[in-house]
Amino acid sequence: MGKIVCLMGRSSSGKDTIYKKLLSQKKVTLHNIVPYTTRPIRAGECDGVEYHFTDEDGFRELFRKGEVIEAREYHTRLGLWRYFTVTDEKIDLERHSYLMIATLEAYGQIRKFYGADKVLPILIELDDGVRLQRALDREKAQDQPKYEEMCRRFLADAEDFSEEKIREAGIECRFNNDDLDNCLEKIVVYLQQSL
Repeated sequence: MGKIVCLMGRSSSGKDTIYKKLLSQKKVTLHNIVPYTTRPIRAGECDGVEYHFTDEDGFRELFRKGEVIEAREYHTRLGLWRYFTVTDEKIDLERHSYLMIATLEAYGQIRKFYGADKVLPILIELDDGVRLQRALDREKAQDQPKYEEMCRRFLADAEDFSEEKIREAGIECRFNNDDLDNCLEKIVVYLQQSL
């Protein structure tokens, strides 16, 4: 029986890098679930890889069809951005385990949809100063940096990933990403024991 592994963490904690490395390593076989978003695509991103990029009309159509498993919305300085997971992915938990990047809120909704026994949480942590520098470096690389939005995300993380919310979500598996290789090795060992 497979599980859905929800990889979570504050912005710029290294989730995307760990996600890609987990999908490419051979010790644990994981298939990806690509979420959807209505936010603009960033430099270096590819549609269907990090996200399926759509617009508000696309979201509403998927919602109308009953294909949205979970959805979150953020009122940013650049407008409303939605992030969501849909059932159009061929998820077969009888045969495979899957990996996706999620928020605590999304994790809770996915756990409710599939059942707690089928969803495995992994929380990535990193020093706030290191995260802020990474976020700034990433934003500088954009054609049109959006520093205000970067700051909004950084500050929102303090509430979104508060110790109270982490505790309420029942998250116990936390991995510090101050050394990527060491963090990845610990996650792989944990997955080998848990899947």
